[in-house]
Amino acid sequence: MNDVLVIIGAGGMGEAIARRCASGRHVLLADVDRDLLAQVTERLTGEGLDVSTHTVDVSSAPSVTRLAVAAAERGAVTAAVHTAGLSPVQAPAEAILRVDLLGVAHFLDAFAGVIAPGGAGVVIASMAGTLSAGRLPVETEAALATTPTDRLTLLPLFQDEALGDPGTAYALAKRANQLRVQAASLAWAERGARVNSISPGVISTPMGEQELAGASGTQMRALLAGAAVPRPGTPGDIAAATAFLIGPDAAYVTGTDLLVDGGVVAGVRTGGATARDAAVSGG
Repeated sequence: MNDVLVIIGAGGMGEAIARRCASGRHVLLADVDRDLLAQVTERLTGEGLDVSTHTVDVSSAPSVTRLAVAAAERGAVTAAVHTAGLSPVQAPAEAILRVDLLGVAHFLDAFAGVIAPGGAGVVIASMAGTLSAGRLPVETEAALATTPTDRLTLLPLFQDEALGDPGTAYALAKRANQLRVQAASLAWAERGARVNSISPGVISTPMGEQELAGASGTQMRALLAGAAVPRPGTPGDIAAATAFLIGPDAAYVTGTDLLVDGGVVAGVRTGGATARDAAVSGG
């Protein structure tokens, strides 16, 4: 039986994770963009990787469930990684909540039922979520963590007019990702599996480049200047962190978030950059 690695999101991070983690596995690469799927799959198969594709809309629970079923039909789902997302410069707040918030919730629900014993999942969150920690009431964070997915967007928090701002919606969705991974780790443990999140900083992907070129670009560069490693990260940096979390060396790690930001958050919290700069960056 094949070991199956599911990667949702065929962008820069997803492609880098496939290259880093595909050895000995069949890769099921999923995205809403059929053209992108075809392009990335052609590159990966040209390098000798075993890849198949599946079109998925992460904002739709049935679509994600179909992906999970298709993955299980291909073999033992030993790893599942969710990289899909929209940034503040790419989409309005409503779309960000559908993809970044509900998309992750759907992934955690669907793959809890098919992940193989000993398997592991990873959700790509953001340092924007880390910087939002402590800004919400404890009761609100608990609701973000545990409210059933079909009622998640009905929470009073999501009726706030401030959520019309894409940056606010993004930060809140990414904080919810971190919290829901914590809660989901107990359900995944019932199958003998683990799940964690990674919170990247500013990463050199097409999405990251769009953010640097957008309205928040100046603030993002200020964040980088105040970091211990004053450069954008690479998709390879995130792939390396993912390889650790889905691999045997992380067998005792679950329900946690790994911050991979070059020290941006440390800079903010110790005075290297201002909180205002952090608040307006996508991360």
